[in-house]
Amino acid sequence: MKYISGNDIFPKELLKEIQAYAKGQLVYIPKPKESRKKWGENSGNRKYLDCRNEKIIEKFNKGTTINQLAEEFYLSVHSIKKIVYSNRCI
Repeated sequence: MKYISGNDIFPKELLKEIQAYAKGQLVYIPKPKESRKKWGENSGNRKYLDCRNEKIIEKFNKGTTINQLAEEFYLSVHSIKKIVYSNRCI
């Protein structure tokens, strides 16, 4: 992340107010929550994992065993169980 001088981006009045709280310190200003993206949205990983998990659930519902799914998708038995059972209605 690149640092930007407060002199370059804040109006003088606002900069003086910020300096009253944090003189000479590095301050991180986060994005507003509504503009944050969820994990994996930029890279496409979230979409990939959702698709993979749907395939796992579909195969499980058709009778493929948890051990077979773990082998096929290169995941642990525990991970397969979490995927399959967290998406089932009880």
